[in-house]
Amino acid sequence: MSGFGSGILPAQQPDAHEILNRIDKNMVSETRVFTSRMIIYGTRNSRTLELKTWIAGESKSFSEYLSPPREKGTKMLKLDKQLWIYSPETDRIIQISGHMLRQSVMGSDLSYEDLMEDARLSEKYQATIAGEETLDDRPCWVLELRAVAPDINYQMRKLWVDKARYIPLKEEMYAKSGKLLKRTTLSQVENIGGRWFPRKIEFRDMLKEGKGTEFIIDDIRFNVEIPDYIFSKSNLKK
Repeated sequence: MSGFGSGILPAQQPDAHEILNRIDKNMVSETRVFTSRMIIYGTRNSRTLELKTWIAGESKSFSEYLSPPREKGTKMLKLDKQLWIYSPETDRIIQISGHMLRQSVMGSDLSYEDLMEDARLSEKYQATIAGEETLDDRPCWVLELRAVAPDINYQMRKLWVDKARYIPLKEEMYAKSGKLLKRTTLSQVENIGGRWFPRKIEFRDMLKEGKGTEFIIDDIRFNVEIPDYIFSKSNLKK
């Protein structure tokens, strides 16, 4: 029997904007607290940083490095578009701004701009579905994103989005000229508190030497209460 008149309709494919909304629903939360490891692979060796991070909405975040001893006690505070860093070695707070935001964080493949980037894609990009591919045995939509404003870090992005879980498994970030700047792969996707979330993200700065940076989330909690004092400049020196 054909689908016509049978009461059975084919599943409707979501449009590109709906896919972005579903990604945001997984990746964005009111608050989150997590501990993580950043493994930086250099040309000859690697090193691991451990940190704890508090995030509220898209405008507030606070991170403290827990190890190794050389970086322990270093803290970063983001409020809207401003970023401050406290170094226990110098006992000074410095503000990172302007072109300095493009500098590497601790020699990793992430810039300060990457750390400060707001997670919500649906408000910053117009998306189109460019095709479909299979990645790691997972059927994916391939989305092409174009920024809606000139001040957005990456003017163009390409996402391979898991059709079943609405999580990007791979992403490429481009300059306005079309030059590939960064590539990320997301893996170890788990259902945490009713949302799909990657526990491992590999970053690769395509403009530098090295084997990339792994960001591994060891523990994460969503929508927990965070005291206001966490996101204060006075907390940097505590």
